[in-house]
Amino acid sequence: MVTENLQQIKVSVSSLVVRNGIYQAVLEYYDENGKRQQPWRSTGLKERGNKKQAMLKAEEIRANLEKKLNLKALNNSKSNKNPTDILFIEYLFYWLEIIRHSVENSTFTSYRQIANNHIKKYFTKNPIKLVEITHVHIQDFYNELMVEKHLSANTVVHHHAIIRKCLEYAFTMDIIPNNPADKVQKPKVEQYIGSYYTQTELNTLFEKSKGDPLEVVILITAFYGLRRSEVLGLKWDSFDFDNLTFTIKHTVTITNTEGNNRKLECKDKTKNKSSYRSLPLLDDIAEKLLELKEKQEAFKKAFGKSYNKQYLDYVFVNPQGRLIRPDYITQHFSMLLEKIGMKHIRFHDLRHSCASLLLAKGIPMKAIQEWLGHSNFSTTANLYAHLDVNSKKASADALVNALKFTDTKKENEESTSSSSQNNWIMVPLVGLEPTWMLSAAFWVLCVCQFHHNGIFY
Repeated sequence: MVTENLQQIKVSVSSLVVRNGIYQAVLEYYDENGKRQQPWRSTGLKERGNKKQAMLKAEEIRANLEKKLNLKALNNSKSNKNPTDILFIEYLFYWLEIIRHSVENSTFTSYRQIANNHIKKYFTKNPIKLVEITHVHIQDFYNELMVEKHLSANTVVHHHAIIRKCLEYAFTMDIIPNNPADKVQKPKVEQYIGSYYTQTELNTLFEKSKGDPLEVVILITAFYGLRRSEVLGLKWDSFDFDNLTFTIKHTVTITNTEGNNRKLECKDKTKNKSSYRSLPLLDDIAEKLLELKEKQEAFKKAFGKSYNKQYLDYVFVNPQGRLIRPDYITQHFSMLLEKIGMKHIRFHDLRHSCASLLLAKGIPMKAIQEWLGHSNFSTTANLYAHLDVNSKKASADALVNALKFTDTKKENEESTSSSSQNNWIMVPLVGLEPTWMLSAAFWVLCVCQFHHNGIFY
């Protein structure tokens, strides 16, 4: 295989040094001839107060350099092996190695798993050279996945994304004249409609999960609509108990490594830039967290030297101090719902439940996007537009008024009702920036909805 003939170049950050007041990343790698190289790259960051940021920038520089060097190696390899002799499946796995260090480990693991499970099997059985592959070959592969393997349209689209990126790379390298994947008709993906709990069901869940190991996890996830990785990534330094705020800035995920070993990944970064966000901390939740911290200190003393010191900064650990794993969350939550006799939903559906409740309370879709940490508005709109009954009702009312299709009696009743209601709620929202509008809007919701002993009425 072509991957066996080409050696991957691995770049590391040797050190950080300061030159003329600016952090410099000293990189290290061995080139194709086995010669040690130590290039310097400026981070552009001043020395004072920027060491952590400089380390992150150095890692970014390292990954980019490694990618460029391996791209060059691939291009040079065409002189060692005629591109016309390379099979598509060989090239796919070499491309995976090229991108290994330029994407998230979880992304690479997912790509590799899909490639091994289906793409490799099909194109090993049907060997096609890279320069000969057409959209017909790819289309036949997708048809087999859906007709014979009974895979969903969503799954096939994931396969398509990998194949297209691989072939686009080959096109960029001038190995093929065009990207045949661009001519493939992808299956139509059905709109995902998540399950969610109603306000009453959430109250029931909060009540029946008291005393459970996941009690506080469930509470925070449902109220703030956090991702599983975000709630498990919460550290004690994320919380400002004096000003009653907290920040989403760490994540914990699990990935499959070589040999299908499952490994925890603790990152001091979020899924995307928008996921990094600060939220108001409610008194009741702050109290629960402080109680949890006291319990952890008690467990720490009880277990003594056997207590795990690796995750002291994290909020959600087990009695022995070990970080609660994402797969444990999924499994235990399902068992809990069965135990308390509630309908089954995924743990991630607590996030959907939060969004649906916000919509029901009239919170704008844009504010919900910021609350959930979606990278763009379309993600929020596509997921929850079918739940936005309030905006549809407003549209209906507008049409009724425009078409003179009014009910005088109903109009008078609504007018009377409106005049008797307290309208001060909207005042604080006027003129505020989106982030603060979100906080203010949700705080209003909290004031109206929170009980001193629980969460929602």
